[in-house]
Amino acid sequence: MTDDKDGVYCKVCGGIIPQNTTIGSIEIDGKATGINQLDFILNEVAAHQIHNENEIKQELITRAKILNYIPTKITEKYAVALFNEYKKRYQ
Repeated sequence: MTDDKDGVYCKVCGGIIPQNTTIGSIEIDGKATGINQLDFILNEVAAHQIHNENEIKQELITRAKILNYIPTKITEKYAVALFNEYKKRYQ
């Protein structure tokens, strides 16, 4: 049982989830996965007008890691999923 004063805790890292965040969702391994500040990350990369797919993936994952926990073993899956979302919106 939780007290409202305790806050909501992340199921991955156990930290308190910030209250004023915008969480988007992408599919990784067939599961909807929340990405903190997804729109911000995608917009930041789009603003750089990069055309090389690998460079776009690298920029997306670099920014996503700053704001999200991304397990090392599936970093490439995150990069692909972020890139797929990027393509939907910007290409």
